[in-house]
Amino acid sequence: MYDNPCGFLFIYLYIVRIFIDLYCCSFDLVTIYESWCRKMKYGFAQRVRFMQSSAVRDILKVVNKGDVISFAGGLPDEDLFPVAAMKQAFQKTFEASDNKAMQYGETEGYAPLREQLSEKLQKKGIHRPSDNVLVTSGSQQAIDLFARVMFNPGDIVLTENPTYLAALQVFESYEVRVVPVLSDDNGMDPEDLEQKMKKLKPKCVYVVPTFSNPGGKVWSFERRKLLLELAQKHQVVIFEDDPYGDIQFNSEEVYTPIASLDKENKYVLYTSTFSKTVVPAMRLGWIVGPHQIIRMMAQAKQATDLHTNSLAQVAMHHLVNDFDLDAHVSTLCKAYKERMLVMKSLLDSVEMDGLTYVEPKGGMFFWVSLPSYVHTASLLPEAVEQGVAFVPGAPFYVSNAEENTMRLNFTHSKPELIHEGMRRLVNVINEKKEAAPQQV
Repeated sequence: MYDNPCGFLFIYLYIVRIFIDLYCCSFDLVTIYESWCRKMKYGFAQRVRFMQSSAVRDILKVVNKGDVISFAGGLPDEDLFPVAAMKQAFQKTFEASDNKAMQYGETEGYAPLREQLSEKLQKKGIHRPSDNVLVTSGSQQAIDLFARVMFNPGDIVLTENPTYLAALQVFESYEVRVVPVLSDDNGMDPEDLEQKMKKLKPKCVYVVPTFSNPGGKVWSFERRKLLLELAQKHQVVIFEDDPYGDIQFNSEEVYTPIASLDKENKYVLYTSTFSKTVVPAMRLGWIVGPHQIIRMMAQAKQATDLHTNSLAQVAMHHLVNDFDLDAHVSTLCKAYKERMLVMKSLLDSVEMDGLTYVEPKGGMFFWVSLPSYVHTASLLPEAVEQGVAFVPGAPFYVSNAEENTMRLNFTHSKPELIHEGMRRLVNVINEKKEAAPQQV
């Protein structure tokens, strides 16, 4: 009579549970049944073998549950969000008489917003027409769509080491072989880069040249120019990821996007986002680049989510029109620079041979190296126990991970919290120093 015995069993156990509940019994047979069902083995695709959970997200799940000052996530400060301007932008969106903002939209994005993004890019020297702009659900989706249309299993991507963790997650999920290039404070080493281009024939070079995550570095103009020249010489595409470029602490310095040097728009894809300068929850990013690649990415996006949230796009269009976004970004830069300097002063207070860091010129992060005997993954539980969290550096590495590194975010916490959080962290570090083996 019953083709689905599990379904019959569930109904039976559900009736039994009702009976038990009526008599206030403490055990739950439905829970036992659900636990049994969870043992079923599913036929996942082979590619899931290469998917890994983000170390940053896993840490945030833990630290967000308790009284922990977190320097772990790459988060802006929600108290600095332009809430009033956002409310007005959404109100204007909903007050439109035609209700089109609530309708399906074009895959490439809301045309007036794309026009604004094209104008924004021109200010950076990136001259791309609006029909070359693809609006994405955050710049993370831009990385994923690019990987989807460009890479076959076994294809090679060159990156810095360390590099952006979530980009590594995307590349690995498409079974790409990621190969690190030797780098210094000015960017990729040109000799090592060209040698690997010749030998490995990579599909792409992935870079975050301005306020890199996690390193906080800024590439020199010469290294940016050399990368493009080598890409042209060896016919390699560059993916330039620039989520932090607007968070700049010295407004007089100029950091030239590599895409602005690619006058013919043949070699460089450039992606950025509103997540760091407006609000992350809007999930609005964009990408420009060679026409054929952008067109294929738009087709892939059709199969992914049809289009980016229309309400968010129209509201962002109104925000850019009616709100002084440049002044808002200047406010963010001033506030975040103050916080960076607070964290820097407390790092400087640690008397420990081998502790080094790169002072950020912008962005969101300190990249800190500790003495080689300190493994930051082991240090993290001790820090959380003391009420402070960071991200150990090892997950950001493609290979040869340096276990004595950590990433610290300074944008999310207010100065007084940074003081207290760094006091706790410095105490934990000093305890490691005292327990360290003495040099003879």
